[in-house]
Amino acid sequence: MKILYFAWVRQKVGLAEEDVAPPASVTDVAGLVGWLAGRSPGHAAAFADPRQVRAAVNQDFATADQAVAVGDEVAFFPPVTGG
Repeated sequence: MKILYFAWVRQKVGLAEEDVAPPASVTDVAGLVGWLAGRSPGHAAAFADPRQVRAAVNQDFATADQAVAVGDEVAFFPPVTGG
């Protein structure tokens, strides 16, 4: 699974992207966030308040209950405002 990080999420994690192999128990975005938060202090800081992070799975906006699977591309970014 390829994970992409944008804006302040990237700064906190310290990576622009990484390839990961989460355990089989990680089946949705919320589970992935929880698992990623345990990978490092930077990940923990980035996902300290999951409500402040948005996700996209395979380039489509995703909610916390969106399924994720091996081979997916998951991006995390702060909320975007229009103007």
